[in-house]
Amino acid sequence: MDDGPPESNGETARSDAEWSLSTAARRYGPLFGTLLVGIGLVLAARNVDGGELLATISLADPAILATAGALYAASWPLRGRRYGDVLSPMGHRAGTTVLTAAVFVSQSANLVFPARAGDAVRAYVVNRKEDVPYSTGVASLAVERLFDLATITVLAGVAVGWLLLGGTVEPASTFAGTGGSQPVLLAAATVSTATVGACLVVITAAWTPAGRRISARLRTAAEHSARLAPVLAWVRKVGLDVGRVAGNPRSLLIVGSTSLLIWLVDVATAIMVLVALDSGLGGGSLLVVGTLAVSVGNLAKVLPLTQGGVGLYEAAFTALVVGLTPIGAGTALAAAVLDHALKNGITVVGGGAAAAVLGLSIGDVRATAAAPEDRHTF
Repeated sequence: MDDGPPESNGETARSDAEWSLSTAARRYGPLFGTLLVGIGLVLAARNVDGGELLATISLADPAILATAGALYAASWPLRGRRYGDVLSPMGHRAGTTVLTAAVFVSQSANLVFPARAGDAVRAYVVNRKEDVPYSTGVASLAVERLFDLATITVLAGVAVGWLLLGGTVEPASTFAGTGGSQPVLLAAATVSTATVGACLVVITAAWTPAGRRISARLRTAAEHSARLAPVLAWVRKVGLDVGRVAGNPRSLLIVGSTSLLIWLVDVATAIMVLVALDSGLGGGSLLVVGTLAVSVGNLAKVLPLTQGGVGLYEAAFTALVVGLTPIGAGTALAAAVLDHALKNGITVVGGGAAAAVLGLSIGDVRATAAAPEDRHTF
């Protein structure tokens, strides 16, 4: 008796079931995480009077906030240019205007749709506008994300080093004083450690014989497995594109320098928000605390536990400011909320304008985010 077809149908059913579970987890996991983090923030901020928080926000200097917003908005063309510098070693050149618009749209979609679906939107945009293959789009996103994480990890490390050398902080007591935000800080530390490991893996793969051996093994495995061949072939394509950037010292220098400038602007925006709230901190303290709060806040929100990282960023930012300065929890939370809201607001407005420039509709973005063409790609 030939049992082939039923077995094949069973495998297909299992595969479809696994895919459905994976899709459900990606769609609803961040929403569930947002709810949990929201509850946690309410509990953590139970000693902060809501009226006092709103009053603190209303006292912020509007002129300084407007300047902070203008400064942050000015960093977006840098993001577009950096994306072009990432794509260039992969054999694709595009104008800064189109790429800035693509970055704007994808980041806006990440705020609206769960599981960083905006990444799929960016790959769709550059494929449609600049004929960049989906595998290259994903590889370029991986490189950009790695540079972002590496940069904020370095900034956080420099800030911590400055504090330790100055003898003004005791790490253990600071961590103990963060209370309910400790899991968020641990998440940031985990992401930071993973980033260092990922950088070492990429450099090893791009610059050593071991990397070439791994590539050869992937190719051999693909040739001997019909089921794995499409997946491994796609992974190898992405790996080759990443290697073209990692193995090019000039590209590393250019993209690394631009990434540093982008994140310094991000830090400067947060510092200006603290100044707008009349935090009372001196120049050196503002610089160090602002750098550490922004770095740890962004490292924490890398994990797709909440929609757009909302909640995770505020928790980490507030915990660091309260733990390192005499600023009260109300002012620290107000600064975190204002900083994140200002940046997200500019992102959403810019994303809407960019979508209009690119000729994208909400339907295009939703369809791309919900149903990418290649399951292996996203």
